[in-house]
Amino acid sequence: MRYPLIVFDWDGTIIDSTGTIAECIQQAAAEMGLPVPNEERARHVIGLGLHDSLRQAVPDLPAARYAEFVALYRKYFLAREDTMKLFPGMPELLSHFSRKHTLAIATGKSRKGLDRALDAGGLRQYFSASRCADETNPKPHPAMLLELMEQLEKEKSEVLMIGDTSHDLQMASAAGVDALAVTYGAHREEGLRACSPLGCFSSVNLLSEWLKNNA
Repeated sequence: MRYPLIVFDWDGTIIDSTGTIAECIQQAAAEMGLPVPNEERARHVIGLGLHDSLRQAVPDLPAARYAEFVALYRKYFLAREDTMKLFPGMPELLSHFSRKHTLAIATGKSRKGLDRALDAGGLRQYFSASRCADETNPKPHPAMLLELMEQLEKEKSEVLMIGDTSHDLQMASAAGVDALAVTYGAHREEGLRACSPLGCFSSVNLLSEWLKNNA
């Protein structure tokens, strides 16, 4: 077994949520009378920590109004949370690889948000550990991966990170671990390939085949 520990991003990698997240960012900006970021800008910040996301997506937002923006975003997001589904093939992938590998999550979601999503999808059983952006340094800082490796007693050479953004891949590089990219999430393929992942995959099925042969 080459990678005993496989770490997944959540939004855009496991669950099809990036379009909804981007739209909620746009709705909150519009309601506050701020310049509305285009879809690509709104998608680009997915996975970052809260402050980094707001600085990039809505640079005209004063820091004193961050809480107001977040409250609006959460209102829109929670209203649509039940409509988001796992990507086709993902339940089977997680079930299969959790039998022989240790699986974990490194996500820009809050702890409350991730716990709610894991319970709603019945997925908690597959993951041995997780780290969220409100618990440690957010992506692309390597803290999430370093803390997971320490908790699960794995070396860098034993870890594989899977994500849909350059933030995921940069985090993996900073932590010294290998990474794979999926192109069905938030970031464009060319930006992902620029981060030199081991591979880029346009579907869960293709990702699963690579893992079966190489992980």
